[in-house]
Amino acid sequence: MDTAKYFYRNVIFSKSENQISLIDIYNPDNEKQELEPWFGIVLQLADGQHTIEELFNLLSNKYKGAPPANLKETIHSVVERLAEANFIVLTEEKTELPYYLSMSYEYLDIEKAKKLLIDDRTQLVNEFKKGGLQQS
Repeated sequence: MDTAKYFYRNVIFSKSENQISLIDIYNPDNEKQELEPWFGIVLQLADGQHTIEELFNLLSNKYKGAPPANLKETIHSVVERLAEANFIVLTEEKTELPYYLSMSYEYLDIEKAKKLLIDDRTQLVNEFKKGGLQQS
C-alpha cells in the first residue's frame, strides 16, 4: 500500500457517543449502518488532508510508543476495505471536502448540506453529459 496517499471520506457519517455509523441524509430516521470500531476511526479521520502514513503515526502515538505489532497491517486492511466499498477515496494530493462530508451529521446544517449535495450531483451529471467525465 502506498502510504504517501491522502484519503478522504465519500459518505456522510453520524457519531453517537463512540459509535460511527453511515447515515442517509434524506432519511436520517432509517436504520443506520454501524461500523466496526476500526472502520469508524479511519472514516472519521478521513479528512483529505492527511496521508495514510500520518494516520498510522497518529494512531501509533495513542499507544504511547508501544503500538501492537500488527497495527500497520490492521490500518492497511481497514483502508483497503473502506476504499473497495467506496466509503473513502485515496488520492495523490490533499482534497478539500465538500461541506456535507466535512463533519458528522449531527453538526451539519442539514438544509445547507442537502442543497450543496444536490448542486454537486447536478454539476457531475452535466459534466458527464458534456463528455467531461468518463464512465468507469
